[in-house]
Amino acid sequence: MKIIIVGSAHPYRGGLASFNERLAHEFVAEGHDVEIVTFTLQYPSFLFPGKTQFTDSPKPEGLSISRRINSTNPFNWMKVGREIRDKNADMVIFCYWMSFMAPSFGKIARIVRRNGKTKCIALVHNMIPHEQNIIDKILPPYFVKSMDGFIALSKSVADDIGKFDKQGKPRTFSPHPIYDHYGTLLERTEAMQQLGLDANYKYVLFFGLVRAYKGLDLLIDAFAGSKLRKSNIKLIVAGEFYQDENIYRKQIAEHGIEDKIIIHNEFIPDDKVNLYFSAADIIAQTYKSATQSGVTQIAFHFEKPMLVTNVGGLGEIVINGKSGYVVEPKADEIANALSDFFENERSNEFIQAVHTEKSKYAWNIMTGKILGLYKQTK
Repeated sequence: MKIIIVGSAHPYRGGLASFNERLAHEFVAEGHDVEIVTFTLQYPSFLFPGKTQFTDSPKPEGLSISRRINSTNPFNWMKVGREIRDKNADMVIFCYWMSFMAPSFGKIARIVRRNGKTKCIALVHNMIPHEQNIIDKILPPYFVKSMDGFIALSKSVADDIGKFDKQGKPRTFSPHPIYDHYGTLLERTEAMQQLGLDANYKYVLFFGLVRAYKGLDLLIDAFAGSKLRKSNIKLIVAGEFYQDENIYRKQIAEHGIEDKIIIHNEFIPDDKVNLYFSAADIIAQTYKSATQSGVTQIAFHFEKPMLVTNVGGLGEIVINGKSGYVVEPKADEIANALSDFFENERSNEFIQAVHTEKSKYAWNIMTGKILGLYKQTK
């Protein structure tokens, strides 16, 4: 098949770009003709809270990536729509994650579908954002109406799609596949040495961009409690802060636990991700709201136990008490679970369960679900 993926990709950085590139690689490996169409302008600077949108890494080998879309220019959307329409692809996959993209993606899709051949499929990471405003009610219907079918990465997102899709178009769910392109698991001592960590401590890892809904404050409060305060367990926070870091620094200082928290406020490049996951004993995602997360799928790749909160789709893929913990987003529950993990030395049994579970999240399952959805739209 001729497949075009529309969404973030090199030279843009981050999980969305990684997802789209890995999906394209899988389709190529299966024998399909694949092209990624990405942005000349993804976000206006005022919408991007980070330091840079771009990566210094080289362009992925074996992929066709063209920068065509200006997310703010309607004339550009019409031009790109005609360009993609004339390619007569079997399927265009729109990788959707926020309402801001609804007008551009919706317009492009409407033009593409005029060729009478191409089916437009929405691969939806988030239908309703974690931090909502008025445009999240106004813009999504325009995008939804332009699609032929939908695939969601969590059941909660599939339900959210239904709130906007009044026509009952084909819709399916396939969990986020494993991020398996971040290298191999290293010896723990080697990883800690490269990160400058003391091997005499155990480590909990909070990984990825830091935003309010991700609940780092809950995890800090958990470490301030008596169970973790007196332990030989430390917390590593590795990721760029998308809000004021001083909010958390102040919280840590007020608790007097500066010696328990290690903060690396920077975007972690692909070639250093394995260092953090190799050094960590358990991965913590103490989100206050969620759909799904790529961090859990990195943890699966490195076969690391996980603690997640029971919000959105996070609890769908972690088996409580077997491959990790699913707790309510409360500091005391987080602290109790982490204490149980270390005090009862559950690492080996949890790692074995993660090893068994990870086969459920292969990329060919995702591509199979997409191709099955495509057939439903015929």
